Amino acid sequence: MPEVLLVTDADWVAAQCEAALSGEHTLHRVRRGADTLEAIELVDPALVLLDLQVGNMGGMAACLAVRQEEDMGRLPRRPLIMLLDRDADEFLARRSTADAWLVKPIDPMGLARLVASTLAEASAPA
Repeated sequence: MPEVLLVTDADWVAAQCEAALSGEHTLHRVRRGADTLEAIELVDPALVLLDLQVGNMGGMAACLAVRQEEDMGRLPRRPLIMLLDRDADEFLARRSTADAWLVKPIDPMGLARLVASTLAEASAPA
């Protein structure tokens, strides 16, 4: 089962992600954006889900930090999906170089399909 790291401090977001991904993925969670890099090193997830609204170091900043570490060769590249609050936040997801995004509230089937397609795209030969 692919490992997925979820970065959110909202229990309701975690519950929705767990409902959408349980059985197909092993879900790990951190509550602080500042813990994202350390968690990636510990878990080595196939994919990271970043909630845009995390009280300490939001999803955009965490996404940029991960991409910086990848660009410097200190982390292998992996897909990042941002969980947005509104459609207008798509601009932030693009600026932070997220691979994909979904607007909350989370549609469980939509999230499951997005995670599966993002993982498939990431593992496809270049």
